[in-house]
Amino acid sequence: MISNYDQFRKIIHIDMDAFYASVEQRDNPELRGKPIAVGGGEKRGVTTTASYEARKFGVKSAMPGWKAKELCPDLIFVKPRFEAYKQVSNQIRAIFKRYTDLIEPLSLDEAYLDVTINKIDQPIATEIAKAIKNDILQETLLTASAGVSYCKFIAKIASDIQKPNGLTVIKPHQATEFLETLPIQKFFGVGKVTAAKMTSMGITNGLDLKAFSKMDLVSRFGKNGAFYFDMVRGIDDRPVEPFRIRKSLAVETTFDDYLNEPADILNCIETIAQELFLRIERSNFQGKTLTLKIKNKSFQQWTRSVSQVFVFDNLEQISAFAKSLVNQNLDLCTDVRLIGLTVSNPISEDPKVSGQLELPFE
Repeated sequence: MISNYDQFRKIIHIDMDAFYASVEQRDNPELRGKPIAVGGGEKRGVTTTASYEARKFGVKSAMPGWKAKELCPDLIFVKPRFEAYKQVSNQIRAIFKRYTDLIEPLSLDEAYLDVTINKIDQPIATEIAKAIKNDILQETLLTASAGVSYCKFIAKIASDIQKPNGLTVIKPHQATEFLETLPIQKFFGVGKVTAAKMTSMGITNGLDLKAFSKMDLVSRFGKNGAFYFDMVRGIDDRPVEPFRIRKSLAVETTFDDYLNEPADILNCIETIAQELFLRIERSNFQGKTLTLKIKNKSFQQWTRSVSQVFVFDNLEQISAFAKSLVNQNLDLCTDVRLIGLTVSNPISEDPKVSGQLELPFE
């Protein structure tokens, strides 16, 4: 493999560490060093982010509050403050722009940066990643982890290797060994279900995956099979796309424990709606269709949508319509393992119509 890094793109993936929880600990000294979970609470709610002190006990995002409290009796629940997270996200975005305009946000707390050509004429991407991490720490008092590589998916995997406050660099000549020894569940795009299926096939790491032909993988995993075939070989030509034209914007959450109580489901809807709203604001996306997706423990999936003449552009509106879709389909909301909300059907050149609720919701 060619080892001259200068012939490749230089991509950085920045991922904030336990973002919501870290902001709360920063802003409230009494929470520092303690296990906290940002979310709806112990009785009715789901965690959105857990601090690293809580993660030691097995507390995870998208976990019911009662389960999190069971694992960590000293866990402190904190209500989310999405406006505060958005403000910090704006600070971080401003830092990125000092180094490059090729920024592809994935959420409030992570983004890809292409620094092949950059604003400070620094040829070494690792040095830029160090500078960005330092700027974030100095200006927000928060830590970020970074992955540096020649393509997007390896950079994303790398950013998770040494969390929190990590920096992992995978150069082109290191990619083959890195991917072959990587546990299969660590590959970007391989979720729990796919990982379990691969394990049943004898695939436990990248080297095992590499033994299968593209035809074999496509026959077993559909179109994702071709992606897995390229991924394990370090092939990813996707550019960082700061101005990509969106057709939809989605947020979804998978739960470790199945949800059955309507109140739990509706509380989750509220949290997901808040995250979706922030992403809409960030991207200035304007869509007229809202879709609810529910998947149960048997991996059966159903969707329900509502379309309006106006765009979905405020939190109360998104939350109200989403909860209405849930209430109209409560008979299908059993053993829920995934909930998602998507805004789609973007407007073209029509003037933006303000979204006002036209139906009464209670």
